[in-house]
Amino acid sequence: MTRPPVPPAGTPAATPADPFADPCADPCAADGKGPGSVARRPAPFAFWPAVLAVLLVASATAGLAIGSVPVPPGQVWGIVTHALGADWTEADWSGARETIVLTVRAPRVLLGAVTGAGLAVVGTALQALLRNPLAEPYLLGVSSGASLGAVSVIVFGVGFLGPLSLSGAAFAGALGALLLVYLTARTGGRITSTRLVLSGVAIAAVLTAVLDLLLLTTDRGNETRAVLAWTLGGLGGVGWSTLLLPALAVLLGIAVLLVQSRNLNLLLAGEEAATTMGLDVARFRARMFVLLSLVTGVLVAAAGPIGFVGLILPHTVRLFVGGDHRRVLPTAALAGAVFLIWADIAARTVAAPLEIPVGVLTALCGGPFFLWLMRRDARRGTDRGAV
Repeated sequence: MTRPPVPPAGTPAATPADPFADPCADPCAADGKGPGSVARRPAPFAFWPAVLAVLLVASATAGLAIGSVPVPPGQVWGIVTHALGADWTEADWSGARETIVLTVRAPRVLLGAVTGAGLAVVGTALQALLRNPLAEPYLLGVSSGASLGAVSVIVFGVGFLGPLSLSGAAFAGALGALLLVYLTARTGGRITSTRLVLSGVAIAAVLTAVLDLLLLTTDRGNETRAVLAWTLGGLGGVGWSTLLLPALAVLLGIAVLLVQSRNLNLLLAGEEAATTMGLDVARFRARMFVLLSLVTGVLVAAAGPIGFVGLILPHTVRLFVGGDHRRVLPTAALAGAVFLIWADIAARTVAAPLEIPVGVLTALCGGPFFLWLMRRDARRGTDRGAV
């Protein structure tokens, strides 16, 4: 029997594939033909953001045009540009259609884009911070904490921050839930994917039970029905005044994360490697937790808990642009915006005139995707994610 060749001394041992690795950097993954084959040259990075930017414009146009009262795309652009002061076409639309586009649909479409972008970016950052491919605000109970904080303000009528009370309470709830999940998963040793997800599910179940208890014991019947509908996640009934705070929070979050993209890349190599490279991991992770909780809390206060956007989009984007967060973050933001706009279009047209909560549709998409990720990791025989 022929003895297999022994690798020379100093040759590094093979390591399991990294779920965050750039597939274009692996010669075996380039074309599926194994080492020695000619790898396909990946598309330039600017290609994908450009494609997604075009898709975002087309999706926003569709969101403004599709509904119980259809509006032709040409009229949509005419109404929008006319509102912006560019009268490049004659106003051949009715006042009712202008009201529908500008007052009813435009805030909804923009909130969908902002929320989708924010959730996708938060999911991307959480997966790097926790080094866990299953990390996502909804799965980790962060959205449940934000929901409990927001509902507490509604039920108890607390207004200590005025108009910002709802967002402030949602932020506090999101931060508390994230820290609780992290500390619970870390108890007894290293954090694994299984332990983190189980901690998130357990904390989310407890927080949801407390939220339901508040709704059942309150004597505000009308508010209870509204809150129950809101907890399913939805973009209906929003106005222009709702957009400012979520937009600012998402822009702040994306800007800070882009500045910190190098540190996020370091964490993918492991906590010890990041520390060796000069990163104070504990302090960096604490700061990022506060930032991500702020973004999640503001988005949940505006649109309710919408799940799985932060799980689906980061993994999909990495297939095209690799694992570098300088590329992943902006691309995931654009992809998340496109995804949630179309999810909302489906939510208000699939069962028209009944409107399905958009959170229900994202869960229908995200549940099978989550199971696929679990099966993929099980097939690889890994339980990575130690931080």
